[in-house]
Amino acid sequence: MSTQDAALPVAPKLAGASPHLLIVRAPYYKDIVGGLETGARRILTEAGATFEVLDVAGAFELAQAIRIALRGTRKFDGYVALGCIVRGDTDHYDHICRESMAGLMQVALSYGIALGVGLLTVHRVEQAEQRSGQDGHNKGAEAAVAALLQISAARFLGAA
Repeated sequence: MSTQDAALPVAPKLAGASPHLLIVRAPYYKDIVGGLETGARRILTEAGATFEVLDVAGAFELAQAIRIALRGTRKFDGYVALGCIVRGDTDHYDHICRESMAGLMQVALSYGIALGVGLLTVHRVEQAEQRSGQDGHNKGAEAAVAALLQISAARFLGAA
C-alpha cells in the first residue's frame, strides 16, 4: 500500500488523563521537518494531548535525546521523533539511516516507551516534501498517531 492509498491519519481517542509527549526534531531540513511537526501537532492537539518540542543536531541524535530525556526528571507519556535524511553521493546516507532507525527501535524496546517515528529516509527532497505536506498524507501526523496508540496500548496493558 502506498502513502496515497493509505487512510488519512486521525487522532485516536485515549482513555484516561491527557497524555504529555515530547516531540524531538532534527531540523536539518527545516521546511520539511516543520511540515512534519505541523502534522504531529495537529494530531496531538486533536487528541487533547500536551507536548513539548526539543531540537537536536540531526537524525543520528534523535535516539540519544530520547534516552537523555528518560534519565531526566521530566516525565513524558510518549515521544515523537521527526527528521529527514536525503540520499547524497556517499554511503553516509546508508549508515545514518540504518543507525538512526536502529537507535530509535533500541531505545523504544529497551525502555518500553511509546514512540512514533516520523524519520523520512528519501532519495530526493521532492519525496520528503510529498510526505511532509499538509494534504493529509503527513508522516509527522502518522508518527503522532502511532505514539498515541502505543500510549493507549500501554494503559490498556497496565504498563503506563
